[in-house]
Amino acid sequence: MEKLDQIARLIAQNTDEDGVFETAIPRLSVIRMSTPTEPLHVLHQPAVCIIAQGAKQVMLADEIFRYTPGQYLVVSVDMPITGQVIEATQEEPYLCLRLDLDLKLLTEMLIDMPTASGQPVMRKKCIGLSRTTPEFLDAALRLTQLLDRPDEIAFLAPLIERELMFRLLRGDQAEMIRQILAPENRLQQVNRAISWIRQNFSAPFSIEQVAVEARMSTSSLHQHFREVTAMSPLQYQKQLRLQEARRLILGNAMDAATAAHQVGYDSPSQFSREYRRLFGAPPIQDATRLRSEPARYAEA
Repeated sequence: MEKLDQIARLIAQNTDEDGVFETAIPRLSVIRMSTPTEPLHVLHQPAVCIIAQGAKQVMLADEIFRYTPGQYLVVSVDMPITGQVIEATQEEPYLCLRLDLDLKLLTEMLIDMPTASGQPVMRKKCIGLSRTTPEFLDAALRLTQLLDRPDEIAFLAPLIERELMFRLLRGDQAEMIRQILAPENRLQQVNRAISWIRQNFSAPFSIEQVAVEARMSTSSLHQHFREVTAMSPLQYQKQLRLQEARRLILGNAMDAATAAHQVGYDSPSQFSREYRRLFGAPPIQDATRLRSEPARYAEA
């Protein structure tokens, strides 16, 4: 636990307030929350998250991933999830590192790394939770220490990041990462569908169109998309639409009707109904709540 304590001190030293902060190290963010948060719906990009202090839970449909110090969470595809900090105080805030995955780097490394012996087991989930190893924590600590040595970042950060990716590709979540990068397997096909929906979520589309983009049959797309994401392609689209509308209402002070139209809704009443079902309140009430207590609804 000594290395985790050192990482926690470094995160605390580099965060003056609650929030998510990008650092001078490419793809590395530090996160601090001094109180538990409300559940927040976010589009989580591929990343590895390491908690140094406190606890958090991530919900994907009906499945809950609860993680604490000594564990790391890997998200392998762009995924609408619900995250909530559940243990945090002023004296012992929630402290976390998030390193966005460089998929190009991982792909290059896979070419040079031998696969594990035996028949690979198909991983269907896009989220995995594991215990940290001493080697993994050591690399994470050395990367975090560079925050206090900015003149060394350009030279050493790429090397340490590569070491962390090596540890990931040797760890419990290696098969999940390998499969999302490998060409022409089911996870890669689902990832193509996810990428296409992300780029076109505000426009109507047919499941047949998505299946063509994924290079799958419609029945296969339905089955494997749900196995990976715990939702159908149309439910995934709806999550993206509602999250973007929420961002427009909150961040751009846009009225609900305009935001609804911009993300692809023709019916304001349907938008309001679905918005309330996902976020627990109608758009204006939800925005008021978010603005009144920003820390409790901050991304973490």
